[in-house]
Amino acid sequence: MPPLERTSRTRGSAAFDVAARGVARVVRVLVGLGAARLVFGVRQALFGFHDRSLPHLVRFTGVAQARRSSGGSAEPGGGTARHPGGGPSKFPAMSTLRSGRRAVLAAAALILLITPASAAAKRHYHHHGITIYGHRGAAGYRPEHTLGSYKTGARLGADYIEPDLVSTKDHVLVARHEPAIGATTNVADHPEFANRRTTKVIDGVTFANDWFTEDFTLAELKTLRAKERLPDIRQHNTLYNGRYQILTFQQIINLRNRLSRELHRKVGLIPELKHSTYFRSIGLPLEEPFVATLRRNHLDNRRAKLTVQSFEVSNLKALNRQIPNPLVQLYDAPNLKPGDVLASGGSLTYGQMATPAGLRAVARYADIASPSKDYIIPVQANGTLGAPTSFVRDAHQAGLDVVAYTFRNENNFLPPALRVGTNPSDYGRAFDEYMAFLRAGLDGVFSDDADTAVEARKQFVHRLRKGQVAGGVVR
Repeated sequence: MPPLERTSRTRGSAAFDVAARGVARVVRVLVGLGAARLVFGVRQALFGFHDRSLPHLVRFTGVAQARRSSGGSAEPGGGTARHPGGGPSKFPAMSTLRSGRRAVLAAAALILLITPASAAAKRHYHHHGITIYGHRGAAGYRPEHTLGSYKTGARLGADYIEPDLVSTKDHVLVARHEPAIGATTNVADHPEFANRRTTKVIDGVTFANDWFTEDFTLAELKTLRAKERLPDIRQHNTLYNGRYQILTFQQIINLRNRLSRELHRKVGLIPELKHSTYFRSIGLPLEEPFVATLRRNHLDNRRAKLTVQSFEVSNLKALNRQIPNPLVQLYDAPNLKPGDVLASGGSLTYGQMATPAGLRAVARYADIASPSKDYIIPVQANGTLGAPTSFVRDAHQAGLDVVAYTFRNENNFLPPALRVGTNPSDYGRAFDEYMAFLRAGLDGVFSDDADTAVEARKQFVHRLRKGQVAGGVVR
């Protein structure tokens, strides 16, 4: 990726971010560790693992020059850390770093004094520690990535709404789950676009006989209307077919601002950059217009409530050097490779990235690990949920939060043992699924049905406060 303009922030803002982030890490790690590991917990909360010590603290001051360099490698451990050298600091906010670090140390000392021994049983189980991400808005109630879906998700209580971003032919970022739009728009009903139907291979996946956003200008895409992607499962959503246009990223930011005023709370955004390497290969890179949009809207800071996600590695490493916003490493199936690794002929798989060493490598450039649910709790041969894996524990020990995808209410998406009846469109025992995953220690969930997720969180926290959650069991 070509270098992007670097960022800087004021001393006060930087110190605040360092202190706040440090306190959060101290609380999260110490609460989750037993007394025998308390000293190690302090070290982890303050300095992380391996070489995340000083570079990690610098990262949260927003001083891009002091961020970790990943060397463009998609393999774990790629690149070298930029440690401050002796003599006069070459970082403008180094005094801020020192003051922020002192604040973190003071906070750690205070927490050590006031944290009760029983806190180890309550890892991550605090009300605001479970974040609800409205998956593609509220895809369970409206066609995904539409004005209606985003509005519904926020109004149902999602803390964040999620737009997937792809590019148009004239290099405008728009919200679609994939560049292929045959299943999510009425493009097939437009004879003037019939000759643009084609087959493409993107990140090793064949999209046959479809239409693609990169072959349309924004003006042309605006003539289309969205439709439900899963009409057989969500027939009720087809009622809204044809009512919504494709939205630009800027329109979604504007919508977020309006919803925040309407709901009297800041609605978060968690955009995903889709198929970054593919779009760069055809001359339509996503990162440059994305970062420019953040800066134009003053969203390139950690208090903007905007988090960035990707299934690829190299673009997250590059963004880690350019913007201070939290970053999410998404995980596909364990046997698959990230798109950038595949394109470069690398060997790294998502399964390798899910090991303790792989998670520590991810923690050098990202803040959140986001796998599919089966990484956390696999479904057994008899259709029931099995025992939780070590993924959450390993990620937390690496300093990462964990957000799993995707929670949906319909039988079609639930483990067989949690289905009710035989109709795949009917709702099953979704609350039981949420309870199992929240007990496993998740920090957040991507949900198509934000209201269900909010209710599940409320139920879980209520039971926790009544002492009904202990040892992974809800009584």
